[in-house]
Amino acid sequence: MRILIDECVPWPMHKLLLGHSCTSVQNKGWGGIKNGELLQRAEAEFDLFITSDQNIRYQQNLAGRRIAILELSTNDLNRIQGASALLQDAIEKIQPEEFQQL
Repeated sequence: MRILIDECVPWPMHKLLLGHSCTSVQNKGWGGIKNGELLQRAEAEFDLFITSDQNIRYQQNLAGRRIAILELSTNDLNRIQGASALLQDAIEKIQPEEFQQL
C-alpha cells in the first residue's frame, strides 16, 4: 500500500508500517498545503492518508474521495507505538474511500 503521512504525524512512525511504501507530506514538498488541495494531490499517488488532524472530517467533504483516510487520536509517538498492532490491523482492513478513526 502507498501511504502518505501527514505533517502533524511523527515521521518515525513509518517504521511501524513494514511492507508498505511510506512518505511524508514534508518529503513530497507539500508542507503547509491546505487539506482540500493536499487530499486532491494525495489521491493521485497514494492509497492511504494518515493524519492526526481531528478536524479533517469536519473541515473537508470526504464523500467521494478515492483515498482512504486513517485519523489517529494522537500524534504522540510513544502512544502510536503502543498501539502498533491496532494500527497495522486498521491499515490492513481499510478500504478505498473509507474514513476510519484509531
